[in-house]
Amino acid sequence: MPSYLADILTTHRADAGRDGRDLDDLAAQAALRPAPRDFAAALQGTGLSCIAEIKRRSPSKGDLDPHLAPDLVAKDYVVGGASCLSVLTDARYFGGSADDLRAARAACDLPVLRKDFTVSELDVVDARLMGADAVLLIVAALTDGELGRFHQRATTLGLAALVEVHDEAELDLALGAGARLVGVNQRDLRTFAVDHDRARALAARIPADVVAVAESGIRDGDDARRLADAGYDAILVGETLVRAPDRAAALRALIGHPVASR
Repeated sequence: MPSYLADILTTHRADAGRDGRDLDDLAAQAALRPAPRDFAAALQGTGLSCIAEIKRRSPSKGDLDPHLAPDLVAKDYVVGGASCLSVLTDARYFGGSADDLRAARAACDLPVLRKDFTVSELDVVDARLMGADAVLLIVAALTDGELGRFHQRATTLGLAALVEVHDEAELDLALGAGARLVGVNQRDLRTFAVDHDRARALAARIPADVVAVAESGIRDGDDARRLADAGYDAILVGETLVRAPDRAAALRALIGHPVASR
């Protein structure tokens, strides 16, 4: 099976190595941007919330909707009851861009996650500069030192950090770095295969005061309900919604399930 994560990270780290911009200067610029919207607070409701994702394609599935209009999709998601948005900004593998994020965020009042492969502190700063309210940190993609530095940089800039894990060891690293927002990805980023038991198995290990998000492979209301029963506060859903003929209706079918205590 192909190792998607390794290929993607090789590309992103090579790009980061050629980036000669001054970190301190850009961080100072980012700190002057308007305050971010509160991403974590938006996910803490009485029922299961959804981070609705805007993406054009994926390495494993190919094109999902390469011609989508991010602003219109964002509005559909608002009608459907989304609590937050996630926007892919990776161009080479997912067909996204910073312009997609800007357009989606300008079209609504929801907090927005920059969904990308964060491999440098400049990536964190760029998220703030392009207007994101949250940044994704994938434990499997980072060293322990990088995870701690990037999480601290995000916090300093007022960004939420969705720290993504795949197993118990990664969850321990995320919590050790101070994560208050943890995403459990049911997709194996080496093969992109989905394991529907992964998130349910890890739910009980996530502290009650940490916002728990289940990611990937969520197909319908039954999948969403099982994750709420496991104690997840929110789900992150992309392909199911992007491909749906009525995105708002598809979203409404996923949210609102009572969330069990962890």
